[in-house]
Amino acid sequence: MSVDPVRRLRVLAEGLHAGLYAEEFLPLSYDRVWAIAADLQTELPYLLPFLREFRVPPGDADRKEAVAVGRSGLSETFEVRLSPGWCLMQSRRVVGGMAAVPEAGGTRFAVLGATRPAALRPVQWLYGHLLGERRGRAFLRRVAERAAVR
Repeated sequence: MSVDPVRRLRVLAEGLHAGLYAEEFLPLSYDRVWAIAADLQTELPYLLPFLREFRVPPGDADRKEAVAVGRSGLSETFEVRLSPGWCLMQSRRVVGGMAAVPEAGGTRFAVLGATRPAALRPVQWLYGHLLGERRGRAFLRRVAERAAVR
């Protein structure tokens, strides 16, 4: 028995003590929602305000190496695993993820953001308590807005 992608992301968030995790039912088709989530190069800079660009090499491989460039100009290399309903992006310092499953009348969608080094756990905890929920909800709202017009 396989675990659905949203449940899998929820378990990962708990294991990483993620500072950002949000999950919500979106009254939009899975195809529309996942089209936004899976279009990392085009959509991720709209979904994450601190990101200027996310360069992903062309091709259909489910594993790729991408480069994130922040508004400040700093860049980070990410290993990206992308398959239907599942996206996991990992760098040396950050883990990000999105998951989606069709649900009656729409889509259950989730987003995750966490730091990797254990030394950053106190910062992640503080971020989670101060901003994590609000930022997670804002991400979900932007996905829904983008999917509604696609």
